[in-house]
Amino acid sequence: MKVIDTEIEGLVILEPQVFGDDRGYFFESFSLKRFEEKVSKTVFVQDNESKSKYGVLRGLHYQLPPYTQAKLVRVVKGRVLDVAVDIRKGSPTFGKHVAVELSEENKLQFFLPKGFAHGFAVLSEEAVFQYKCDEYYAPDHEGAIRYDDPELGIDWKLPVEDIILSEKDKKHPRLQDAIWL
Repeated sequence: MKVIDTEIEGLVILEPQVFGDDRGYFFESFSLKRFEEKVSKTVFVQDNESKSKYGVLRGLHYQLPPYTQAKLVRVVKGRVLDVAVDIRKGSPTFGKHVAVELSEENKLQFFLPKGFAHGFAVLSEEAVFQYKCDEYYAPDHEGAIRYDDPELGIDWKLPVEDIILSEKDKKHPRLQDAIWL
C-alpha cells in the first residue's frame, strides 16, 4: 500500500498494490496492521455501502462531538469525486478542501481523520461506494454544510442541472453558519 499525502495534513490517499493477470486481479483492500503502521491508529467499528446513480451528490456531512468520525472510503463500482473539507477549529487549513476521484479502475482509497466534512458526487452511470467509520452513526449529532457554498469553491465536476440532492442536503447551512468542531 502506497500512502499519498494531500495538501491538508492527515488527509491521505491510499493506493493498493494490485496483482493482475488474464484471470482478473487481487489486492488487499484493508490490513489493520499496515494501516496502523502507515496511516493512523484507528479502529473501525462500522462498514457502510451506498449505491447511487449519475448526478447524485451526497454531502457535505459530519458528526459532532462526542461522535466525530474518521472514515476510510472507496468505490467498488463506478466513479465518484470524493471531497473532504477541514472543519477543525483553529486549523490552518480550516475551510479548505481536497477532492479526489475514486473509481473501480484506480482502486484508490481516501482516509479522512476526525474533523472533516465529507461528500461525494457520482460521475459514472452508477456507483457503489463503501466506507469504514471509527464511530457509530449518531443521528442526533449530525452536522452538514451546503455542497455549493461559494466560500468552499468546490468544483463537483458535474453540470449544475445534473446534480441530484436529497431534500435534507438541499437545506444545509453555509460553512459560516454551520455548527462545527
